[in-house]
Amino acid sequence: MTAPALSDAFREAFRCHPAGVAVITADPGGTPVAMTVSSLISVSGAPPTVAFSLSSRSGSTAAVLTAGTVVIHLLRYADLELALLGATPGADRFGAAAPWARLASGEPRYTAVATWFRARIIGTLPVEGATLVTAELLEGDCGTPPGAPELESLIYLDRRWHRLRETADGSASLTLMDEDYRDVFR
Repeated sequence: MTAPALSDAFREAFRCHPAGVAVITADPGGTPVAMTVSSLISVSGAPPTVAFSLSSRSGSTAAVLTAGTVVIHLLRYADLELALLGATPGADRFGAAAPWARLASGEPRYTAVATWFRARIIGTLPVEGATLVTAELLEGDCGTPPGAPELESLIYLDRRWHRLRETADGSASLTLMDEDYRDVFR
């Protein structure tokens, strides 16, 4: 397989690979930044460690890497507007659109997001077009939404936002969000 064909196959495969959605916030020194990611993964439970990828095209990447600590917000369907805000280049991510406050340690946190963790960056790996980040969780809260949490998940698939819905037989299926949300987050 040629390099262009392999690249095309890779893009197609991951376009069809569903991912959860998170917003990463940080403050490298007075000006907070935020960015939406769909690359968050669990690495270890002891100590609790995660990894995520930051695009070199994002204006927030350098600030996140400089900050040393971040807040990771795991988003639910109810947080779709925050996901869009974090994915929109040039948006005022810390204006009136989303309530936020500083943790006692200084990092910015979106207060309406139930599940969040403060983490310390413990490693980075620069790769072509991105930086892979590992971070150890330091504190946080796992706010469980009422009802079935799996039905409240926000999922990114095929460059569009989805949520899980319960079908008549009790199983879950993906439901496409409004077409207005297509291609916002890349």
